[in-house]
Amino acid sequence: MAQAKTLNQSEIDMVLRYISTKQKYSIRNRAMLLTSCWSGMRVGEIAALRICDVRNEDGTIKSEIRLSASQTKGNKGRVVFVNEKLRTELATYLKHYSPKDTSLPLFATEKSNGFSANTLTQWFFWLYRKAGIKASSHSGRRTFATNLASNGVGIKVLQHLMGHKDIQTTSIYIFASDDMMRKAVELV
Repeated sequence: MAQAKTLNQSEIDMVLRYISTKQKYSIRNRAMLLTSCWSGMRVGEIAALRICDVRNEDGTIKSEIRLSASQTKGNKGRVVFVNEKLRTELATYLKHYSPKDTSLPLFATEKSNGFSANTLTQWFFWLYRKAGIKASSHSGRRTFATNLASNGVGIKVLQHLMGHKDIQTTSIYIFASDDMMRKAVELV
């Protein structure tokens, strides 16, 4: 099976520019894209997020999202670490979408329902196509792993961040770009 495309920063910027032209849901769409690229969560995990999973009672964004077994692949709970950039994006999004019931889906559809894993997969597919990029719902997750590896994060840490049982699975996610190889040979 073909690997999902790893996005470079100019491609992410291209998608963000496209999103900014769609005013009605641009804040939500931006938050969903960046959640994919900056958290390493699977599309099904993103679809399963509830407001209470990411927001503390005082309104701040959690630095760790604790996914239950029912929210993950393989029925094993895991912790997703949330960086400051993503916390800022999620806080901005939740300023505009803040229902009182925090058990509601984090990312609501037009009808205020949550996305299913399948509908969110399709949403990502069409978002990328409309932005002019051939990518898939898994591209954000692969981009996350590759960017961390490019910055020197070891494969064992990546394995845990990605929620993989087998380190071989993690290795498949890392795209060895020309830039990574240039950096590597400079270490000699």
